[in-house]
Amino acid sequence: MTAISRVTCVKVSTVFVFMLLFQGLNAQTDFSEAGNKMEAARKELGGKAVLAIYKGGKIVYEKNIGDCNIKTQAPVAGWSNWLTAALVMTFVDQGKLSLDDKVSKYLPVFSKYAKGYISIRDCLSHFTGIESDGVRMSGFEANKKFISLEEEVESFASKKDIQANPSVEFRYSNIGMNIAARVLEVITKRSFEQLMGDRITRPMMMRSTNFASLGAANPSGGALSSAVDYLNFLSMILNKGIFNDKRILSEKSIAEMEMIRTTPALIKYTPKITEGYNYGFGEWITATNEKGTATVIACPDLFGSWAMIDRCRGYAFVVLTKELVTIDKKDLYLHIKEAIDNQVPPACK
Repeated sequence: MTAISRVTCVKVSTVFVFMLLFQGLNAQTDFSEAGNKMEAARKELGGKAVLAIYKGGKIVYEKNIGDCNIKTQAPVAGWSNWLTAALVMTFVDQGKLSLDDKVSKYLPVFSKYAKGYISIRDCLSHFTGIESDGVRMSGFEANKKFISLEEEVESFASKKDIQANPSVEFRYSNIGMNIAARVLEVITKRSFEQLMGDRITRPMMMRSTNFASLGAANPSGGALSSAVDYLNFLSMILNKGIFNDKRILSEKSIAEMEMIRTTPALIKYTPKITEGYNYGFGEWITATNEKGTATVIACPDLFGSWAMIDRCRGYAFVVLTKELVTIDKKDLYLHIKEAIDNQVPPACK
């Protein structure tokens, strides 16, 4: 083989290898199967929804249904828990609050009504033991009955009975998160909405996210947000507390939030859509590795939307519905995740 032939051969081989790599990269970013599943469920999703996938520092796919897109603002109900838990953990990071602090340290009314042993940890994991109703639409509108978060939380202490000792029975409700949020107000003498803006939404450029309300703010279910906003938040969680090179939460706090707090025997009430999952702080753990470390975490919203992170594959996705959809969509969202997984190979065992 002549020198010219060898050079030509090397060039052709290089181009061929590059083309194979390029094709592989293209294949990894072809999420049309997930989009097709969204399209097929158009009617079930109320005709207005958006799927957005985040990977590698950016949104890599978007599927719009109707007039809904990544900037559309909508009620996100259950997603509020994840935001509020993260806000509480910023205070833990600063040493201004301990997970083992009793809420009665800041809210003496709880001692007055024999609820003095409830901890911040219990609040973030729905283990307060205070009686609660099952999650219904009215639960997300209930704060209209109160003029402030203070008034609502005091009613938890004075008007709700104890069903179990703290840390013994898991019951998903609006009680724990709202108590923890009220503690933050007492510590800082500032409103929950102001604290959320200062520490979570503004630092992460979540311009369409707020807890605006005609009555008391509802930290456990009153958030309005958009797909692009919530993906900013999920990217921070995925990147272990960092957003745009700025630390929002410590790695320790991220690990605390993703630590499993439940067992099947401890769960006395959970919505149907979350059955079979375990709970951390503000989030559900849907898969773990052999060591029990969370690999897939989610925040299913009972009224149509879904947010999920897959650590092993390094992506996050949200399905946000503009209209409240009360039919259980768990299977649909798991099928969407399966379609995404088909395009993103796992990076861990």
